[in-house]
Amino acid sequence: MDAPRRHTFRSMGTSVSLIADPRTPPGAFERAARRVELVFTREDLRFSRFRGDSELTRVNARAGRWTKVSPGFATLLARSLEAAARSDGLFDPTVLPSLIAAGYDRDFDELIAGARDALHPSEPCGRWSEIELEGDLVRLPIGVGLDFGGIAKGWTVDLAAHAAIGEGLSWAIVNAGGDLRITGTPPSEGFEIAIDDPEAPGEEIARVRVARGALATSSVTARAWGPGLHHLIDPRTGLPADTGILQATVWAETCAEAEIRAKWALLSGSSILDHVSGVLVTDDGRMLTNLDASSSEVPA
Repeated sequence: MDAPRRHTFRSMGTSVSLIADPRTPPGAFERAARRVELVFTREDLRFSRFRGDSELTRVNARAGRWTKVSPGFATLLARSLEAAARSDGLFDPTVLPSLIAAGYDRDFDELIAGARDALHPSEPCGRWSEIELEGDLVRLPIGVGLDFGGIAKGWTVDLAAHAAIGEGLSWAIVNAGGDLRITGTPPSEGFEIAIDDPEAPGEEIARVRVARGALATSSVTARAWGPGLHHLIDPRTGLPADTGILQATVWAETCAEAEIRAKWALLSGSSILDHVSGVLVTDDGRMLTNLDASSSEVPA
């Protein structure tokens, strides 16, 4: 079988790829690639907290006042608040003050260059229940800032995958830094997806076979800038998470939902495998999974 067609670019601080059936006509693939890039450009402008001109920056700056937001912003905020309630606050879109206190106050590449090595006093989390959302109007409590983080990336992956299929592709995968969504009618055998070793970049720790849906990974090692300093905040402490889980890779129907479940899993620990399909890697080197083997189908 010929190699799949592939188009790769950078957005949202990571590498993004469109992968499609090798039999896709060049014109259709090029149109799909352009649409995928446009989706990422649009959603980055909506949700980036590192851009002064983003919608998220504008909403955060108006905490305490009602602000009109775009339909996409309102939809993702509603989904995030629902996820916070469902996870008893472990998924929390209001961790921004804690992220800043931990030192994640700039784009990650700039952060690494700055060589931060100390925590500021932690900030309280858990104020998601105080957010008011009425149609296209939102009011954040004073002192609260939103950071959608992974769910915004997953949401964008979902939108981009559907946009690609809209150009006539038989199947497509959109992969943003390892978080991916499959759309269309893929080969019956699905795709074998590698799961990276969180402590050995570039090396695999397992493989899973996926025929539909999405995978997302949360890791405390991927965006770290010092001992115990990383971007995954535990809302219970307001500090970078230290739950004994280094990495959680989780399957769901959509990438946005997989992002929610992956963060929830990393903060919950092994008990979450009673409820979701995935692979956890612990800080003592164990791999915990509810799949049958290192190369397993997820799910039928």
